[in-house]
Amino acid sequence: MKATGIVRRIDELGRVVIPKEIRRTQHIRQGTPLEIFTTGDGEVIFKKYSPVEELEPLAQRYVQVLNRSLGAPCLVCDRERVVAAAGSGKKELEEKPISSRLEALLEKRNFYTWQGGDREAVPPCQGTTRQVAAAAPILAAGELVGAVVALTDDPHRPCPADHAKAVQVAAGFLARQMEE
Repeated sequence: MKATGIVRRIDELGRVVIPKEIRRTQHIRQGTPLEIFTTGDGEVIFKKYSPVEELEPLAQRYVQVLNRSLGAPCLVCDRERVVAAAGSGKKELEEKPISSRLEALLEKRNFYTWQGGDREAVPPCQGTTRQVAAAAPILAAGELVGAVVALTDDPHRPCPADHAKAVQVAAGFLARQMEE
């Protein structure tokens, strides 16, 4: 754990302000859910909560099935990183932060399919040559919690309709699992 040298006092309602520098560097925004842990040494630890991470075993199985049925690399991510990946390049993708282009795409809460052509490609993560073929947001109880993504290595080939539909169905299924 890294010490910041910043000290804050708890107010009369039990609140503490997380300094702006920490919120900015850790991408903590208004409404970001935080888990609170305590240690035996008296430490209180705040960790960003990811409902997608809670379903990691299910997400991993689901992307494996999706990968086998589509024949394309697939992944499930939360709003910040890849939680589960399957297919070629799995090691290149797992646990990596998602790209700023994919993050911006998810913030719109719309389904995305690559149509090919001259549009700028959307990489799933920084530092990869792969691109998103289809991405469906996972919306649980009206909140954006992540996405299901199918990838392509061919920037000239539009996303097949069956890949797009499978990604949408997977996102809906994972959203329902989170709501239960």
